Amino acid sequence: MPTVEPTFPKLDALEAAARGKGRLAVAVAYPCSADSLGAALSAHEESVIEPVLVGPRRRIEACASALQVSLEGFRLVETEDDPIAASRMAVALAGSGEVSALMKGSQHTDELLGAVVSRDANMRTSRRMSHVFWFDLPAYHKPLMVTDAVVNISPSLKDKLDILANAIQFAHAIGQAAPKIAILSAVETVNSDHASGMDAAVLSKMADRGQINGAVIDGPLAFDNAISAASAATKGISSPVAGDPDILLVPNLDVGNVLYKSFIYVGRGECAGVVVGARVPIILTSRSDSRRARIASCALARLSLP
Repeated sequence: MPTVEPTFPKLDALEAAARGKGRLAVAVAYPCSADSLGAALSAHEESVIEPVLVGPRRRIEACASALQVSLEGFRLVETEDDPIAASRMAVALAGSGEVSALMKGSQHTDELLGAVVSRDANMRTSRRMSHVFWFDLPAYHKPLMVTDAVVNISPSLKDKLDILANAIQFAHAIGQAAPKIAILSAVETVNSDHASGMDAAVLSKMADRGQINGAVIDGPLAFDNAISAASAATKGISSPVAGDPDILLVPNLDVGNVLYKSFIYVGRGECAGVVVGARVPIILTSRSDSRRARIASCALARLSLP
């Protein structure tokens, strides 16, 4: 039998909402591959962003030639052929207010983020930066976000407070007034020898006491009873979050990365993702991301801003 390709109505709605807000000015740092340049131009064609291409003109124009597209009408800010120099220039454009977001081109992620966190960039806020993935999963009844699967490797309890605050602020910005957040661990019981479960219990109690506001938070929850009300009921868990989370807070990058890739490659979902916690949203894309995911990430960044 022929394979039926999944549809993504939640993602369609996300992109339509972004187009309704007009194009977002985005500095695309070092778009020196067909994939990175093509994604930025596709997002422009979809009326989501107005890209400012930052990098060596010769290489960018060679990529455009390979794609058989014209760069006429697009602003190109030339730099030397160095991804760090291009990243710094893109960050400078954001710092001066000429653009409202940053987008990774074909450089390494740490080259762009290194420019963002440099002392003279004026991109830092009082919080750690973190990443939010937004998923359209055919098997789940609404959009589902995961944080942090990209930036923070082994976050401490203090780091998780920032990751939570970033995610809550981001959810509010895209129209979710009181997101339900499940703090994941391997099991739902609290064990003093299990660090992620202890962190989850502390964060949940802090939310109960009003130290974390703007969301409904519960944890620790194992993935099955976070995502399935039936599983939670079987285990005798009474939770306002179980079976209906908007956001999953993972204990570390390993868990987040595996969860993200399982959603895409096994769950046949599609995603968007941005880095939050800096002064502007940062659109990070991977070479393995689909063109749709790259455009959707631009749409997500657009929705996160007025």
